[in-house]
Amino acid sequence: MTEDCLFCKIISKEIPSYILYEDDEILVFLDINPITKGHALFIPKKHIANLCELKEEEIGFMKKLPAIARKLKEVTGATGMNLIQNNGKDAGQVIFHIHFHLMPRHPNDGLTMLPPRTALDKVGAEDLINKFAQ
Repeated sequence: MTEDCLFCKIISKEIPSYILYEDDEILVFLDINPITKGHALFIPKKHIANLCELKEEEIGFMKKLPAIARKLKEVTGATGMNLIQNNGKDAGQVIFHIHFHLMPRHPNDGLTMLPPRTALDKVGAEDLINKFAQ
């Protein structure tokens, strides 16, 4: 736990939340500013800033994500689900405790999330592939 982390304070019950599920590893609660009905946050109880800082031995909590997503989809009557996980300020991360947004989706819910796509730059792609392989 980190003293100045909002999610750590929610985990320790210093700050109230609408908890959907809790066990010894994770907490799932409703987002206070939901984008869709049932928009929830899935977080580990251990403080980890983001996915890039997650160690392989700490990944076990993520095994519960599919079951939680299925249950949330079922209870909200959703026909789809967006799973969003932001890493770092420039990616839109606001609270630096790894978390996954589970956003139930319904037909014609008005939510659009992706900007228009552009064509892949062949030279840039090959450069990236070469750098990644090093």
